[in-house]
Formats: sequence, C-alpha cells, structure tokens
Amino acid sequence: MTSPQDPYQQGPADYTPQQFPPLPQQPAPFGLPGEPPRPRSRRKLWIVLGSIGGVLLLVILGVVILVNVVGSATNQARGLADDFTRKVIAGDTSRAYDEYLDPALQKQLSKEAFISGVKTLEMDSSCQPAYNNLEVATENGMKSAEVVGQISCTGKKVDLAYRFEGKDQLRMTNIKLRPAA
Repeated sequence: MTSPQDPYQQGPADYTPQQFPPLPQQPAPFGLPGEPPRPRSRRKLWIVLGSIGGVLLLVILGVVILVNVVGSATNQARGLADDFTRKVIAGDTSRAYDEYLDPALQKQLSKEAFISGVKTLEMDSSCQPAYNNLEVATENGMKSAEVVGQISCTGKKVDLAYRFEGKDQLRMTNIKLRPAA
C-alpha cells in the first residue's frame, strides 16, 4: 500500500488535527466587504467647535460692550460740539449760550459779550466744523470732554476749542472761538 518513502503518507489513524478556538467576531475597521462603512462619531468635533464658538462669542460681546461704553461718551461729546457749533453758525447764539454753557462760565462771560463775539466772526451757512482732537475722560464719576478743531468757511477759518464737564449732563466750561492765524 504505501511505501515508507511516500511523502503523502497519512499519519496514524487516531491523529486528529489540532483544533483552535473560534476567533471572536469583530467587524473589520471599515466593515465587512460589501457593507457600507459605519458612520464615525463626531461628538468630539462638535464639542471642540462649540467651545471655540462660545469663546469667540464672548470675545465679540466684550469688544462690542467696550466700544459702546467708550464710544458713547465720545459720541455724546461730538454730538454736543456739533449741536452747539450748528447753533452758533446759524446765528442762534442766545439759545446756544443758554443750553450749553455751564453757569460758572456764564458768570465769567455775559450773554451780550458772547453774542457780540460770535457776530464778529461773521460765520455763514458755508461754514462746516471739523474736529481734529476729541478726548473723553471719566474720573470719580465726573465726565469731561475736550474738543479741538476748526470751522471752515468760504474765505476764512475759525479755530475752536471746547471743554465739557458734568456728571449726568455735560455742560461747556471753557470755550475758544477765534479767527485762525
């Protein structure tokens, strides 16, 4: 039957091949062949993006609040200077004196002297104000604003410098209106 040199010799009849325990059934990392891949969890991505978005929102909100706080005082000072200058240019000097000058400045500068001083500047409707410097400060609840600039009219210029002070309502405490040199 078989010769001892036969390479295909079968072993003893009682030999059984070694049995290995079955491998646990784990799906391949990309799924089984022919199956669509499983969707990946993006939870960490959304947490990171949400955190970054929250931080950016807080930064933007802080900048907006800061700009509004600083900007509102500056805008208030610019608005006061614009209103006062418009009234002076339009010839409504009596009303400008009553509404904007602080009582302490009114004691130093009479209404008649103010009105006659503005009339000597001979401003007309061609005059336009331009502010070169606008500084606003708050110290111990007292607000102050320095406004410096020029009123440009046809054929002439007028230097201006105003100082406003007050706690709630800013009033003019110093004024300079004179022909530019």
